[in-house]
Amino acid sequence: MSSNVIQSDTIHLISRLVREHGRNHWRGYVFAFACMGGIAGSTSLAAWLMRDVINKVFLDRDAQAVIWLAVSVVVIYTVKGLSTYGQQVTLSRIANSIVASVQRSIYSHLLKMDMRYFMARHTSEFVGRQAFMASSCGGVLNTVVTSLGRDLLSLVGLMLVMILQDPLMSVVGLIMMPAAVIGVQKLIKRARKIMHTSYTQGVAVMELTQETVAGIKVVKSLGLETRFTNLMDISILEVERAANKLVSVGARSAPLMETLGGFAVAGVILYGGIRVISAEATPGSFFSFITALLLAYEPAKRLARVHIELATNLVGVKVMYDFLAEPTGEAPEDDKPALVLEKGRIVFTDVRFRYRPDEVVLRGLNLVAEAGRTTALVGRSGGGKSTILSLLLRFYDLEGGVIEVDGHDISTVDRRTLRRQIAYVGQDVFLFKGTVYENIALGRQGATRDEVEAAAKAAHAHEFIMGFTEGYDTNLGENGGQLSGGQRQRIAIARAILQNAPILLLDEATAALDNESERKIQQALAELSTGRTTLVIAHRLQTVRNADKICVVEHGVVVEEGPHDELLSRGGRYAALHQLHFNTKPKGVDA
Repeated sequence: MSSNVIQSDTIHLISRLVREHGRNHWRGYVFAFACMGGIAGSTSLAAWLMRDVINKVFLDRDAQAVIWLAVSVVVIYTVKGLSTYGQQVTLSRIANSIVASVQRSIYSHLLKMDMRYFMARHTSEFVGRQAFMASSCGGVLNTVVTSLGRDLLSLVGLMLVMILQDPLMSVVGLIMMPAAVIGVQKLIKRARKIMHTSYTQGVAVMELTQETVAGIKVVKSLGLETRFTNLMDISILEVERAANKLVSVGARSAPLMETLGGFAVAGVILYGGIRVISAEATPGSFFSFITALLLAYEPAKRLARVHIELATNLVGVKVMYDFLAEPTGEAPEDDKPALVLEKGRIVFTDVRFRYRPDEVVLRGLNLVAEAGRTTALVGRSGGGKSTILSLLLRFYDLEGGVIEVDGHDISTVDRRTLRRQIAYVGQDVFLFKGTVYENIALGRQGATRDEVEAAAKAAHAHEFIMGFTEGYDTNLGENGGQLSGGQRQRIAIARAILQNAPILLLDEATAALDNESERKIQQALAELSTGRTTLVIAHRLQTVRNADKICVVEHGVVVEEGPHDELLSRGGRYAALHQLHFNTKPKGVDA
């Protein structure tokens, strides 16, 4: 990649940041620029006064002038201090506001992504990327503003002092600047590449840490501590190497600037000293010039490094815009009508779906779930049962066919109104950080305490909840780690009961329960299912024998359907599954 391409990309990213985030804070930037103008002006004025200080003290020996000069210096540095405070506070607040705005945009966009996007990525990628992208955006704009305001203005002011004192000596002092700029430019491409590597490896460390914490029982039970320690050592070593390389590249500007600066100061001392000795210039002018040159060294060095700092931060900005440019599978559908249910009859017609091109799941599935009835889906694992529920919830788009609820194609209605009318309880229950009450109350916004407790009682969860020291106000921690699988499941069922939706989806909802708990939950679910259109997936056939209709799903199609007794009498696939589960000879099946 050529330097012209890098520079063009840099300008494009910065200008886009300014348009989308910077211009919202133009008043703050104007105030910050004014403060930085005060810093630059006071710094330049301090260098200018050195001429009068030297001349009035050593040549004129004017005591009154010295007093006024001392007072002037106090005023100058007070203004500089206040200006520095104003600039730092203002820019920090602006940067914090930009970081918050970017985090909102990233999170909002993340929620619009479809399930395929989340299935293909590790959760740590989202966490690491959000923090990295947000901080980079604030850092880029602050770096640009500070460089243009404080450093560039200070450098211009000090150069003006130098030129006014001695134009020819200014040429001697600044002759090394082009060489410094060329040298620093060569470091930019290297810094970008290293920063991208550092970010990638940093995410890998987060992924491994999260997996270790989430799977700590497996790690310890299988004795994998050494293996995971070695994996972490490798990842951390890569991060360390990238960080060291980045520091090395960034620090290379220091010896370059120091060496070239040394030549510049030596040239000024040689030239200016000879002029003072030959009485062609006063000592005050010479010291004022030297002061301005030395004070100009720091802003010049920061300006030389600004491209490297921008190159590292712009990696995060580019990652952010690449993410925001990714098409969302769940864009707002405000233009689509809301789904208004009358009965809740669900019809799948010739539905085809695949997760990947080589992974066909549903092959023209036809299924009817009658309103107010319970339809059970059974069959071997991998047949497509859970996919049916996911498609009804519109987690994925169909490859072909149509799904209708009360005659409405669900792809033509607002998905949010569709999901609000569906209560879902899966086998893998997820509980959010917060209290028991807060987790159940997620089922319906605005639910009262009494309604939450009533839902918990209906789900047979009230008794164990009250066994906690703080009852419903007990904090569950991450994903309810202190609860048993059955307890988590009952809280999820209580949440579904509170939702009171006309359609109920149960995906192995009682799989984590013991026999006694399952019996209680089955009773609660039977009451919950009354009058609702219910689709239930179960591998344990005894849990669905009372369903109004049982559908056997194999290889992405319904191969058999009917009530329990009728299916057993047919001696088909359901009868075979029943015999396999209970080791019994179904009616009508030969031995």
